Amino acid sequence: MTEHATVAGERGADKVRPLHLAAATSQALKKPVWLRVRALQKTPQSEHVQQVLKTWRLSSVCNEAYCPNIGECFEHGTATFLIMGSVCTRRCPFCDVAHGRPAPLDPTEPARLAAACRELQIRHIVVTSVDRDDLPDGGAEHFAQVIRALRNALEGIQVEILVPDFRGRMEPALDALTNTPPDVFNHNIETVPSLYKVCRPGGDYRHSLKLLKAYKKRNPQVLTKSGFMLGLGESEREVEEVLADLRENDVDIVTIGQYLAPSSAHLPVREYVSPAAFQAWQDKALSMGFSSAFCGVFVRSSYHAGEQMPRYD
Repeated sequence: MTEHATVAGERGADKVRPLHLAAATSQALKKPVWLRVRALQKTPQSEHVQQVLKTWRLSSVCNEAYCPNIGECFEHGTATFLIMGSVCTRRCPFCDVAHGRPAPLDPTEPARLAAACRELQIRHIVVTSVDRDDLPDGGAEHFAQVIRALRNALEGIQVEILVPDFRGRMEPALDALTNTPPDVFNHNIETVPSLYKVCRPGGDYRHSLKLLKAYKKRNPQVLTKSGFMLGLGESEREVEEVLADLRENDVDIVTIGQYLAPSSAHLPVREYVSPAAFQAWQDKALSMGFSSAFCGVFVRSSYHAGEQMPRYD
């Protein structure tokens, strides 16, 4: 039996990672100077965001996944909301979200999220979720209910959804999110296909590409988006091939960021990619025909998401 390191999660869920992954970091790479992250400073704006989340009983991926941009985003009054609970049915060794048996869906969540966004005066929202393999549609109809609630509450809001892969549930998910489409349909490819067994054991690279293409085919007016991480051991050739695959499957927007291990019990960082290299990948992506590419050390899928959209009136 493989030994595991366990970090306590909510509702009895555990953040479980094999101990051999922690051992792999015994020779951890030294962090370069460009990886200095400004610590979260308490400001009136950041405290307001946290208070709104608490008042409306909402989760943000900023908190749950220990995003390195949490200070910057909270200070600007923005957050990426995590729906359907904060316990995932999958266990990806790069992610810090708790794994276990999720609670039933809360039917009041769409209305609470809309109320919070109205209070925060959000104009471009990113809504993501944990994987919910326990649900017949993977939670797609709940996403649709959130979209409807947001549009009813805030005129002109742009809604971006960052969805799981809906593996085994793609058709009902496509139906639900075609009936109630977002402005941006985002699904992260996460890494190169050769690293899927290690990094994303519950996912399938070709299935994720199929999901992105199928959604675009049904909803050509909706922007499609995907992102992945560097620093896990991928080659430059593999990165180029992922970019080519995303374009071939009609993805409009791509984001690329540096993988940062949440703890020593997660997959180790194999390489720290320089800012200049990220700029080169951004230029490459734009030359391949992406309508927008956002690549950088601290870039995450939802980081400055509104900047990749048409300007607001």
